[in-house]
Amino acid sequence: MSTRLDGWQRRNRVLSVPIAVFYKYVDDQGPYLAAIITYYGFIAIFPLLLLATSILGFLLQGDPQLQEAVLSSALGQFPIIGEELGRPEGLTGSTTAVVVGGLTALYGSLGLGQALQNAQNIAWAVPRNSRPNPIVLRFKSLVLLGSAGLAILGLSVLSAIGSETDALGGDVSGNLRWLIRLVSVALVGLVLTYLFRLAAARRLRFMQAAPGAFSVALMLQALQFVGTLYVTAVLSGTTGMNGTFALVLGLMGLLYIAAVMGVIGMEINVVLARRLYPRALMTLFTDKVELTAADRRAYTYYVRAQRHKVNEVIDVHFSDVGAEGADKAPTLEELRQQPPTTVLRTSEVSEPDDARAEGERPAQDVPREHQP
Repeated sequence: MSTRLDGWQRRNRVLSVPIAVFYKYVDDQGPYLAAIITYYGFIAIFPLLLLATSILGFLLQGDPQLQEAVLSSALGQFPIIGEELGRPEGLTGSTTAVVVGGLTALYGSLGLGQALQNAQNIAWAVPRNSRPNPIVLRFKSLVLLGSAGLAILGLSVLSAIGSETDALGGDVSGNLRWLIRLVSVALVGLVLTYLFRLAAARRLRFMQAAPGAFSVALMLQALQFVGTLYVTAVLSGTTGMNGTFALVLGLMGLLYIAAVMGVIGMEINVVLARRLYPRALMTLFTDKVELTAADRRAYTYYVRAQRHKVNEVIDVHFSDVGAEGADKAPTLEELRQQPPTTVLRTSEVSEPDDARAEGERPAQDVPREHQP
């Protein structure tokens, strides 16, 4: 039964590509990559909220009309800001909060940028010695997040126009609203394409980064709808401590879902660019499978990603035991008894042209003395 299903999915690209993306996501430990992104994103966002609260305190002191305008906006729905504004004394600025919030936000932002770059490098199996050094890595994090912040600021205006028809006089037709949403998705896709290219340690062409970026843009549109429902259905009916917990848990959940979407978008790009499909259907669960060419390419890239020095020769070999002879493969105990070696041999593994384009040494380009 599984053999027939395997053959069917290998022949149908509509099935083989999503399966390959999911397998690549699991191989790269995608849930853990998303968890790290969520952690640093959470560390960055809450200090920024504290910073925004303090800045609003400086701006709104002695201006009741502006306070009322902010209260009536969506910003007033957040328990932290809305409850503070509802007090008689209103919001008051705090220099200490600005300093602490700024430093913590900087730490979280740098960590978030590094987590995004790490996920991108793992997805593309960039060798460790080809990744940026710690100084360049942090500089790229600032550039990456600065670009993302400016993009979010600009896109939020368009998103607000699309969701609030009163901003256009209330005469906006349904078709125009859909057009605004499509334009918003297109712009988000272009921004994410730029960010995916910027976060990668290897050079990516536009078409190598665009498929995953536009897929994430579509998924984020759905997530935005879910987030809006959460704010209106949950946060608007909570006060005090319950509202704070609802905000924290909801924010963490939405951040994690967004991070998972981002990692999946990275995997989509890699699977399509390197043709890592179709994969053997049972390769995720057992060794007793006939590996496809895409399986061999994927596992070769995973090994190459562990290269630490440029003069380290890594060569991968797959024994042709197949599904029927997997039991004849060396056991873990037998492998432990073998003498150590610095060369892993390769055979019958062809690599796409992008391996040469990125300036890396293809697996088959091994010195003659190391060839079997």
